[in-house]
Amino acid sequence: MAVDPIPAGKEPVTVTVKAGETYYWCRCGRSKTQPGCDGSHADTGLEPMKFAPSSDMTLRMCACKQTKKPPFCDGSHLDLK
Repeated sequence: MAVDPIPAGKEPVTVTVKAGETYYWCRCGRSKTQPGCDGSHADTGLEPMKFAPSSDMTLRMCACKQTKKPPFCDGSHLDLK
């Protein structure tokens, strides 16, 4: 049974990623290594999102877990109360 994700922050996290590396974006909000996954999703029914960039870049990754464009920030944190 999946539980709802919890917001890990109210602003995006800026991350520099490298081409050819694999990253796992936390979907549950419980990871202590935001925005990455640390395995805290166990028994939540929520799995991390695999992300493999095609080039080196700096990204704004979602921390509120409400984005409609995961793993990227789409401004949904602005609607959090």
